[in-house]
This record gives sequence, structure tokens and C-alpha cells, in this order.
Amino acid sequence: MITHQDASFQKAIDAVESLPVDDREELLEILRLRMAEYRRDEIAVNARETLQAVREKRAKFGTVEDLKKDLLKKPTRCMEN
Repeated sequence: MITHQDASFQKAIDAVESLPVDDREELLEILRLRMAEYRRDEIAVNARETLQAVREKRAKFGTVEDLKKDLLKKPTRCMEN
């Protein structure tokens, strides 16, 4: 079954394919740069949240082995229900 989202996505692809090659290349470069900017913003948000967790003493520090032990001894919320 084709959804509205699939149809819209296909229309976007068709529109891009109708462009001259130079325009397609420029579009790809613009999208690449925007995705990099989006990812940088996402990393910055994660960094702020992490720093806040450290300030509030909610962050834990340790080795990968410490993490494994911690994960194995605590039931997840999904398992509690």
C-alpha cells in the first residue's frame, strides 16, 4: 500500500530528477550542508543536557564494565510493567 508520505517522497524525487544535472548537484550540496548543521545542533543540545545532568549529579561515571554491570542489575521500565 502506498501512503501519502510515500507519494510525496516520490513526487520530490521526480521533481529533483527533472532538474538539470548542475542544479541536482547544487541541491545535494545544500542538503549535505543543512544535514551537517542539523547534526551539529543536535550534538549541542545533547551536550547541554549532559552538562546539566552532571551539574545536577544525575550523571554517572565509570568504565564500560561498570555500565554493563549497572544495566544487568537494574530491570528496565519495560520489564517492570
